[in-house]
Amino acid sequence: MHLAYPAVLAVLLFSTGLYGVLARRNAILVLMSVELMLNAVNLNLVAFDVWLRDTLHAGQALTLFTIAIAAAEIGIGLAIVLLVYRNRGSSDVDRLRDLAERPDGADDTEATPQSDTKAEATA
Repeated sequence: MHLAYPAVLAVLLFSTGLYGVLARRNAILVLMSVELMLNAVNLNLVAFDVWLRDTLHAGQALTLFTIAIAAAEIGIGLAIVLLVYRNRGSSDVDRLRDLAERPDGADDTEATPQSDTKAEATA
């Protein structure tokens, strides 16, 4: 078997996945692009395992671990995306930036006592 054919296909899959991660705004499409990248890695692992004629089949064993990690990543990622969509009404990745940083430059220490007083007032 020629190693070039699966390697070129893996490069195309990985490039498509990388473009999807960098260019897409929808979080579900970003997760699908990450899956494409992981499948490209799996294809490389199996192709090199066959090409090297490994008696232990380490590439195929690593592929099984990668598939398990990908399944866990998709499960947790979809749960996070669904919670964000439920709270915000959109799964746009650009709109999720305000979860991490404040545009007005205010410190988190100033916002914490106000939120505590609001919680006490509602209780």
